[in-house]
Amino acid sequence: MSTNPVRDRSRGRVPGLGTESPRFAGGGAEPTAHLSGMDSTTPILSGLEPLLSIEELAEYLGVPVRTLYDWRLAGRGPCAVHVGRQIRYFVSDVHEWLRQNREPAPGRAPGGR
Repeated sequence: MSTNPVRDRSRGRVPGLGTESPRFAGGGAEPTAHLSGMDSTTPILSGLEPLLSIEELAEYLGVPVRTLYDWRLAGRGPCAVHVGRQIRYFVSDVHEWLRQNREPAPGRAPGGR
């Protein structure tokens, strides 16, 4: 199996998710699993953590790309890193952001909202 994220994409894999991506698989693939498939503890490329594009994150979360841009402007989305002119997300930052936004109990908003 390739450890090159570009090659993995060409085979329908999204780096860091460990699942097939319908966007890259040419259709017919199952939707990505939620947190069970995101394994940020597995090193790729000599220990570098996988990065997700804004399109990959939008697909994973099931929200439009525009929503992620809006969340960034409002300071509500996960932390990102600029790579040239592109925005990328460390898988661990996505995990942390999801943990922070998880309900403490069913029906209760995070932070007592």
